[in-house]
Amino acid sequence: HNMAYSDRVVKRFENVLKNPEKHSVGRFDPEDPNIGTGMVGAPACGDVMRLQLQVENGIINDVKFKTYGCGSAIASSSELVDMLTGKTLEQAEAVTNKQIAEILDLPPIKLHCSVLAQESIAKALADYRRKDNYRSSDG
Repeated sequence: HNMAYSDRVVKRFENVLKNPEKHSVGRFDPEDPNIGTGMVGAPACGDVMRLQLQVENGIINDVKFKTYGCGSAIASSSELVDMLTGKTLEQAEAVTNKQIAEILDLPPIKLHCSVLAQESIAKALADYRRKDNYRSSDG
């Protein structure tokens, strides 16, 4: 058993693999005005994460992600879905990589995954806000 992963991460990862749809793997149309898309990558470990937030009335009501890379990255994004659903944009913005790492019990060598996850939230929120501003400035 590879000790780089906690049991929690492994279990989470296996669940995602067994039932990707249930675990919010997939994609929304990135052109949809209610969708914020954040794509981040850490070429060093080959991880790429795409997080999409569906926002209604300032509340995140659905989240989809696609992660290419190590199990920890996939587990982080899966955990993120639970953390973000039902949150306001402000609450989502306040999520730190430290919180993600603690929930997942990530070993120090895998902390970059939680940082990646945090960056993807920031990018998705920025993308949504950009569309939102565009919409509201449209008159």
